[in-house]
Amino acid sequence: MKQQLSALLLGTALSVAAATGAFAQDKTIKIGVLTDNSGLYADLGGPGSTLAAQMAVEDAGLAGKGWKVNVISADHQNKPDIGSNVARQWIDVEKVDIFVDVLNSGVALAVNNIVKEKNAILIDTGAATSDLTNAQCTPNTIHWVYDTYIPATPTPPAPTTASIT
Repeated sequence: MKQQLSALLLGTALSVAAATGAFAQDKTIKIGVLTDNSGLYADLGGPGSTLAAQMAVEDAGLAGKGWKVNVISADHQNKPDIGSNVARQWIDVEKVDIFVDVLNSGVALAVNNIVKEKNAILIDTGAATSDLTNAQCTPNTIHWVYDTYIPATPTPPAPTTASIT
């Protein structure tokens, strides 16, 4: 199951990248794991997210098909300015095609704006803000987790049934 999910996630990322022209025709792609390596979300993402991305690349078997997939990682320190600076550096200099993880809603919203501007891809698997799927939704972002809409929305009362006498 883990391998299927990893392959599905990576396959989705590659399909979206191909459709948006995010990478060159040389079958090279760079995935940036922008995560919290040192703060309160480090146990949810951090080094484990980087390892998971590397394992997904291996599980996908793309190396045997001529693809070169590189995974890099950085700590956004739960600060939107640091996350957005890393994102710009990665896109402009490192040529990162796809961002994954991005724990922390503030950082995710900042990176979301940059990937839209630069036509990169963000697969967010950590931030819970509903703005990623509502007010700031873009064709460049896949919000792969829950958001804050459901927990904040009251559950309707259960229907009542009339008893038969």
